[in-house]
Amino acid sequence: MFQPIIPSSGLGGWRFLQETYDSQFEAFSQSVTLQRDTDYFKDKVGEVISAKDLVSDRRLLGVALGAFGLQDDINNRYFIQKILEEGTTSEDSLANRFSDARYREMSEAFGFGPSEFLKVGETDFVTAIVERFQANSFEVAAGEQRDSMRVALYAQRELGQVAELESSTDTKWFTVLGDPPLRQLFEKALNLPSSIGQIDIDQQLQVFKDRAVSVFGSDKFDQFLDDEARQNVITKFILRDQIDSFGKGFSSGSIALTLLQS
Repeated sequence: MFQPIIPSSGLGGWRFLQETYDSQFEAFSQSVTLQRDTDYFKDKVGEVISAKDLVSDRRLLGVALGAFGLQDDINNRYFIQKILEEGTTSEDSLANRFSDARYREMSEAFGFGPSEFLKVGETDFVTAIVERFQANSFEVAAGEQRDSMRVALYAQRELGQVAELESSTDTKWFTVLGDPPLRQLFEKALNLPSSIGQIDIDQQLQVFKDRAVSVFGSDKFDQFLDDEARQNVITKFILRDQIDSFGKGFSSGSIALTLLQS
């Protein structure tokens, strides 16, 4: 399988990845293993009529989970089946009780829950799942070399979609807090410790919003509708991650020189 090429860490590596993304992604998506998985999904998912059908087929489940960045749950079949069967229409459903919004997105996408309609037969369903699976697979492959690139690629793909949601600023921030890669992005870009996740969720929201005002000049999430604003937060994330990776063994002068060379 083609592996993403990232020649350096930090901004240099990120800029190279951005400039070559289309050609690298095209080569990656043509990989034999990925093509076999996506072809199998296209051929077989139309036969799925229940959550049990989906989780009983490991290859189908692998694509479904991979589309939402949940590939690590491949062996948690009973758990995933419950997530899908309970759906999202009830506030007490398992998907709605999790802070990680990706479970809710997956459950909504398939529509196995009560008062929901099965979506596997819709015209655009297969295309949407396959495209998400391929994009996430590329991000995972990039992350195997440098995890910051996985987060940055994910943010480049998803951040604008969160900003486009027809919901309040607070709801959009809560969406970020419940999305592990986006949360990681903003925690580092805003220079917040990961331990902030241990305090009350409403307090977390206020901290993120206050720090956003300080760093970006506003806590309004609509600002990320603008591509320049999205690149700004990604750049801040990359830079802080690069600084953290240098460790205590580097002087401030050598850190500055490395950043300038990036």
